[in-house]
Amino acid sequence: MSVVAEAASAAAVDRAGIATVDTGFQRPGFDASHLIVENGRGAFVDCGTTYSVPNLLAALQDNALAPHDVDWLILTHVHLDHAGGAGALMRALPNARMAVHPRGAPHMIDPSKLIAGATAVWGAEAMARDYGEIVPVPAERVRVVEDGDTLQLAGRALQFVDTPGHARHHHCIWDERSGAWFTGDTLGLSYRDFDSARGAFVLPTTSPSQFEPEPLKDSIRRLLQRKPRAAYLTHYGRVDEVERLAADMIEQIDAMVAFARRAQAETGDRDARHARLCAALADYYVERLLAHGTPMSEATARAMLADEVEVNAQGLEFWLDRGG
Repeated sequence: MSVVAEAASAAAVDRAGIATVDTGFQRPGFDASHLIVENGRGAFVDCGTTYSVPNLLAALQDNALAPHDVDWLILTHVHLDHAGGAGALMRALPNARMAVHPRGAPHMIDPSKLIAGATAVWGAEAMARDYGEIVPVPAERVRVVEDGDTLQLAGRALQFVDTPGHARHHHCIWDERSGAWFTGDTLGLSYRDFDSARGAFVLPTTSPSQFEPEPLKDSIRRLLQRKPRAAYLTHYGRVDEVERLAADMIEQIDAMVAFARRAQAETGDRDARHARLCAALADYYVERLLAHGTPMSEATARAMLADEVEVNAQGLEFWLDRGG
C-alpha cells in the first residue's frame, strides 16, 4: 500500500473533533495536517505539500464532509512542509479562506521568493520530487491574522498567538473547545516512534534560517499560560503532558546553544564547526532518547535522528553567523 493510501485510511476525529491527517510527506508519521470538525464545518491546520492534497480530501470524506464544507485553511507558518500545498488545496476547497501570519501572507500570494530560496538549498530535482508545483493563493482568499485575532469555525473560537523563535512568521492557534494548542514547530518535534512508557519524547527544531533561542523559549512559556490539556504538533499529532514537554524543550534549547557556541569557539573552520556541532547534537539527542526508554537500539535512534541533527546544526549555524 502506498504512503498516501495508508495515511488516508485513519483520519477519524477524536473526542475533541480533531483528526490527525498524515500528509504523506517523507515517511508515514512524519508530517501532519489537522482537521477540525465543528457542526458540519471544517478547518485544516497546516496542509503539507501539493502531493498531500489527496490525503486531506480523503480525510474530509472519512468525516462526512465535502470540500465545500471547509471554511478555513490555517497555516502556522509558511515553511514548505507546512504550507507548500496551500495553493493546490485552496483550488480544491471552493468556500475556504486561508488564515496566515502577516509576514507569511506575501509568500503565499506570490511564492516565487519562497520557491527560489528553497530551490537554492535543496536543488530543483529535490523540490520537484518532494514538494511538487507550488502555486499561489489568490489575494482575495487570504485573511491576514495578527496576534490575538480570533476566527470562528461554526461557533468554535480559534485564537492566534504570535510565537517567534522557530520562524518570525509563526503563529500557534488556541482552541478553547479542546483546551489544546496547534503548535506547528514551536513545541518541537514529537514522533510517535519515540514514545515510551514515560510518554512522548520531544526535541526542538531549529531549521534555517530564523531560529532565535530566547524568543522561542518565551513563546513556549506563553503556551503554558493557558494551562493546555494537549497540543497538536505538525510533527506529529496529539501529545499530552504539555508542561513536561515544554520544560524538556527549554532545557534542550539551552544545551543546543551551548554546543553551538562551543563549536564556534573551538574552530574557525566552518566545515569543522559543522562536524563538531553535528556530533554533539547526535550524542545529546540519542542519550536523552535512550534515557527516555524509547524501544529502539542506539544505531536505529542515530539513523532516525540523522536528518534532524543536520537541519538543527544548519539552523544553529545561521544563528551564530548572525551574531548569536
